[in-house]
Amino acid sequence: MQRVFVTGISTEVGKTLVAAILTEALEADYWKPVQAGDLDDTDSHKVAQWVGNGKTSIHPSAYSLTQPMSPHAAAERDGIEIDLGRIRPPETENSLVIEGAGGLLVPLNTRDTILDLIRPEYKVVVVSRHYLGSINHSLLTLEALQSRSHSPYLIFNGAANPDTERIIAAKTGVPVLGRIPPIDPIGRESVREQAGALKPALRAYNFL
Repeated sequence: MQRVFVTGISTEVGKTLVAAILTEALEADYWKPVQAGDLDDTDSHKVAQWVGNGKTSIHPSAYSLTQPMSPHAAAERDGIEIDLGRIRPPETENSLVIEGAGGLLVPLNTRDTILDLIRPEYKVVVVSRHYLGSINHSLLTLEALQSRSHSPYLIFNGAANPDTERIIAAKTGVPVLGRIPPIDPIGRESVREQAGALKPALRAYNFL
């Protein structure tokens, strides 16, 4: 039974897609602790639409915030303060994929960040996508995790950039689980296909 935390080097890098693929590959449950934005079309809704193994349960967020902003600001707009002590993983006998919000150091309040949600026993998967500045963002994210004694894994999402992928892997020594190619449309069939392609690496690194 695994606990896998999915974070990204920034916003809009494909965390939810990768979380769905991991959820499908592991036949795991899915949980987004803090959701901010359109509550009628959340990341939980997307994963529920994209995953079709029949074993996955989608657990409700600890905080569902109405504004598409950083969680600390969205919570303030909603008249609340996020309390880290209220964010408890759901009880399940299944494996669990946990998706963060934004990047690793996105604030939850004036004290805590997304990084503080990651427990020592979690496997951590960092999603990197290629853009100008993504090498720096990738290295900083991985360094922050390693400074907390986490041993992260990488998944690249989107179009390939072998030079970028090679330098990030070489400078960090972080295992690369693979790369998710551009997918259009995203749906159960394409997520299932990518989950199957990822399984050999997941087995090799004891996710399965």
